Amino acid sequence: MKVLVFGSGGREHALVWKLRQSPRVSKVYCAPGNGGICRQAECALADVKSLDSLLSVARQLKPDLTIVGPELPLTLGVVDEFTTRGWPIFGPTKAAARLESSKSFAKSFLQRHHIPTAHYAICNSMDDVIDALPHFSPPVVVKADGLAAGKGVVIAKSKEEAASVATEMLSGRMLGEAGSRVVLEECLEGDELSFLVFSDGERVAPLVAAQDHKRVGDGDTGPNTGGMGAYSTANLIDDQMRDWLVNHIARPVVTGMKDEGSEFKGVLYCGLMMTARGPMVLEFNCRFGDPETQPILMRLDSDLLEAIEASIEGRVSDGDFRWSSEASVCVVMSSGGYPGTYDTGKKIVGLEEASRMEGINIFHAGTTERDGAFYTSGGRVLGVTARAADLPAAVKRCYQAVFSIGFEGAHYRTDIAARALQK
Repeated sequence: MKVLVFGSGGREHALVWKLRQSPRVSKVYCAPGNGGICRQAECALADVKSLDSLLSVARQLKPDLTIVGPELPLTLGVVDEFTTRGWPIFGPTKAAARLESSKSFAKSFLQRHHIPTAHYAICNSMDDVIDALPHFSPPVVVKADGLAAGKGVVIAKSKEEAASVATEMLSGRMLGEAGSRVVLEECLEGDELSFLVFSDGERVAPLVAAQDHKRVGDGDTGPNTGGMGAYSTANLIDDQMRDWLVNHIARPVVTGMKDEGSEFKGVLYCGLMMTARGPMVLEFNCRFGDPETQPILMRLDSDLLEAIEASIEGRVSDGDFRWSSEASVCVVMSSGGYPGTYDTGKKIVGLEEASRMEGINIFHAGTTERDGAFYTSGGRVLGVTARAADLPAAVKRCYQAVFSIGFEGAHYRTDIAARALQK
């Protein structure tokens, strides 16, 4: 079977790596891919912002299955276009992907279906913001309604700061069209949890849970990013909590979308806050998370292709996955200055030494290869990922690999999974 993966990040590298382990996969393509992916898959030029480009690549390569990595092609309707042509593809339709592409849609949907989430207000103008702010206590979370690559969320310490951030978003100066509508939310306290399920439009099957680290700096300081690291362990949540999340969040979402005429097939990523009042939904993604995919797939001992086919063919079940009880950790190495401005073209050293370490996989995110050497080409450059018997061992193994890799301006957090270790 020939499989095509759309995307160019660490998530896509992890998908390519895992798909190549399936005995039924004869060829893996990735479009556009990156320096590291091109070592494991045949890469093809493609613009993930263009439906015409994605369709053209599929016509040329004729894959038996296509998997969508990033969110933008989903919101453009790539699944709709492939489906009308009879081309098998894994992911939700454009209508179903509104759970991610529109924060206001997602919040209203949650309210309609009585799924727990934070108090909120949808604001189309500064007049709406001024009217809504008296109903919030600082800190206030200000979210851009549209897609912003994980950077459209600001936790304002005061109402004045919230108003200032909302002004920047609504004006288009901060995030362009993504900020043309904003959502104000109460700031929830607790531990964040990434809970992903596969859905066939009716049934759901949970993956193991993970915890992401969004802020750029140690101690959860600095601006939000696309994710600076993540970990997954068997005891992150117990079986009772897993079942509660399936029955009170994931399954009601899938059922609600079907009832509203937008059947959801693919990966549903529930970004949760585990509060004193119970789990509450922060956001949805309609695809694999990045960097959560890296540690999650490191723990997957069964065939990813089989589970994806079950979702497409309408036969999802809890037996689709077999998981290792070991722990896994991913530390993201980024360019200096990320998520703001940063330089690229920096030579990366130490990759071969690190990749030879036991239990280590290095998933490339923003790299290019020239004359046998790798260079930085993006904000998030590498996702160094380790698997070991327990979390302390996985953390130690992961950072040993990180310390052996270098490039000018390299930045990474030194406290991935530290709170879990303290507990």
